[in-house]
Parts: sequence; C-alpha cells; structure tokens
Amino acid sequence: MFKVNSLFTSYLSLFTSFGTILCCALPSLLVSIGMGAAFAGFIGVFPQVVWLSQNKLLVFGVSGLLIIVSLLSLYLQRNAPCPIDPEQAKACTTARKWSIRISCISVAFWVIGGLFAFVLPYFI
Repeated sequence: MFKVNSLFTSYLSLFTSFGTILCCALPSLLVSIGMGAAFAGFIGVFPQVVWLSQNKLLVFGVSGLLIIVSLLSLYLQRNAPCPIDPEQAKACTTARKWSIRISCISVAFWVIGGLFAFVLPYFI
C-alpha cells in the first residue's frame, strides 16, 4: 500500500475545491447582487474562469476525487504514531489538526460550489 502525505492531499483538495468556487459560486454571486460589470472585469483579468465554467463537471469530478483521497488519507492515518521527540510530536499533532481543518474547508467549498453550479440555477 502506498503512503499519502495527508497535509499535501489536504492542500491539493483545498486548491481544487477553490476552483469550484471560482467557476460557479463567485460568478453567480456577483451577477445575482448586481455586480455583472465587476464580473466582466474579473473575466477580463482571469479568462481561465470561462474554461472552468465550461468544464464544471470535470472540475467537480477531479476536486471531489481529491477530497475523497484526502479524507481517506486522514482516516487511514488517524492512529499513526507521532515521533517521540517532543518538538516533532508537537509538529505532527499540529499538522494533523491543520489537515483536518483544511479538509473540512475543502468539503465546504465543494458543497457551496456544487449548490451554485447544479442546484440554484434551477430555482433562479
């Protein structure tokens, strides 16, 4: 079995789930509160957002898969021992706590992006 660095996968899942916010939630939010011109300026500076919006199934699929890998990694390493050295043990504990926090933020971003991309367009 391979060993996955849970902190790395947590950051990777956060990065990809943040892409779901950029592709779907941010544009919807800006347009719905009457800031369409601000969104047009945003697209002018970052035209890649259009690609993210056009390929939202791919974006959500990849980010969802990475979030699952991150959560699975956290679950499998939940009882892994930390080093005996007090400084390394403290760093290990801190890294685990941050991995859990980052993974929870990733899940929240993913859910919010999914709501804006797939659910709310049918009600607006």
